Parts: sequence; C-alpha cells; structure tokens
Amino acid sequence: MEKRLTPAETYEDLRAQISARHGALSRRLQQIAEFALQHPNEMALETVAAIAERAQVHPSSLIRFGNAFGFDGFSDMQRVFRSRLVDRVPSYGERIKSLRTAKVGGAAEALDSFVEAGIRALEHLRDETRPDSLERAIDVLARAQIIHVVAQRRAFPVAAYLAYALGQLDRRNHLLDNLGGMLAEQARAMAPGDALIAVSYKPYAPETLEVVKRAHGAGIPIIAITDNPLSPLMPLASVAFEVEESKVEAFRSLTASLCLAMSLVVGLGQALERRPKRRLRKGAA
Repeated sequence: MEKRLTPAETYEDLRAQISARHGALSRRLQQIAEFALQHPNEMALETVAAIAERAQVHPSSLIRFGNAFGFDGFSDMQRVFRSRLVDRVPSYGERIKSLRTAKVGGAAEALDSFVEAGIRALEHLRDETRPDSLERAIDVLARAQIIHVVAQRRAFPVAAYLAYALGQLDRRNHLLDNLGGMLAEQARAMAPGDALIAVSYKPYAPETLEVVKRAHGAGIPIIAITDNPLSPLMPLASVAFEVEESKVEAFRSLTASLCLAMSLVVGLGQALERRPKRRLRKGAA
C-alpha cells in the first residue's frame, strides 16, 4: 500500500508539493493542480461547487485531490490556501468576484476595468515577489558581461523594454528578436560570463524554451519571468519570477511584468553605482 503523504502545513510547502508531484498525478488531478497554482485565492475563498465549475471538474475530484496530498478532504486543504490570506484585506474575496463578473461596456468602462485589474496585478506582484529573489537576479545581471534577452509573441514587449532600458544604463545587451527567423543563430552569441533573461507565458513559446535550454546547457545563468510554477522555464532558471497578469474578458495586460522589469533595471543601476567598473570580455559587443 502506498504511503500516505504528510499534509503540508503552509501554503509554500503545499505549492512545492503540487509542483513536484504534478507529473505523477492523473490527468484530472493535473487539471486541478494547474488551476490551484494559478488561482490560489479562489481555492481559498470559493465553495467546492464554484471551484469545480471554474476548474471544469466534478466536485468529487477536488476531494480526491485533497486526499492525494495527505488531507482528509478538500476543506482541510482549503485551510492551507486560506492561511496565505490571513494578512490580506478582508474584502479580497469580494474583489476577486467583482473582477470575474465585471462586464466591459464602452471605452470608458473598458479603461476602468483594465485599471482596476492592473492595480490588483501590481498588488499581487508586490505581495508575492521575494526581496531575496530580486537581489539574486540583480547580482546575476551585475556580474554579466553581456545580458541576452529573449521573448516571443505576447511577452516580446517586456523583452524589448528590457533591452532598451539596459542600453540606457550602458549595459551591453543583446535582444534575441528572431528577426528573419535567425533566433538559433542569435543564441549562439551567448557565452560563459553572460546572462539570459527569458520571458514566457502559457502556452510558452517553443522558441524561447529552446534558447533557455541552450543557455542552461552552457552554464549561463537564467532569469525567468513567467506565469506558473509548472512553467517549463522554472526548473531551468537560476532565479524565477512568477507574475500573475491582470485579465479582462479575453485580454491580458503586461502591467505587472513591465513593473518587474523596471524594478530589475533600477535595482541593477543602483548596484552598478556601488561596484567598481568591470572590464568587458575582449571582442564583446
């Protein structure tokens, strides 16, 4: 008989267990795991019926999901999800519901909806981003001879901004933009002593993942900006940031991602002011 797991006591431990065991779960439980990691607030505040409807599973599957992680039932697991909200504003649940049920009418209503959603995304970024992760990422960037930046499709504006802002700091950088379908050739410019910033969101551009794999294989430190602990970038990254972007109807913004990018650049600028000038690798450009 398979040994039963000891139930996690904290949200961070539960999150780590779900991520680690995702591949061993049944297809239905994997579906719940992905929903749980992407929507921890709903898992904490909604009823079993409401969560099952949103995750598109039968309510009994949620009970089995709790059992799979050592809990007697879903309500016991839900208490762990709720523990992360203890210090939050009491109206958090109402805010989530109002955002999900908001109907976008004309241009003014659309603007209001995007602003409100953006505020929530920024609050989540501030609450969930670990200061030590920021410091480690900035240290990687400060040590790099050349900073390579890669992203595709919806994530590309974040990479473009990073390349621009790094240039304003006089930091040598290389935007892997895949111009002319030459991404693989561009990636060959990465070398030991460099660093890579990769930005990718679900469904995760395969081109970006290939560059990340190449960098990882070459021992180049990777800073990942992504949206899910199950993202394929996570296990390859030296430092990973999980960003939950705002969504209104079918449209997602980049508010939180760009804020994080700005924070990294400003933090890097401050770090460089405190460090002696480093000599560039011969021939670096």
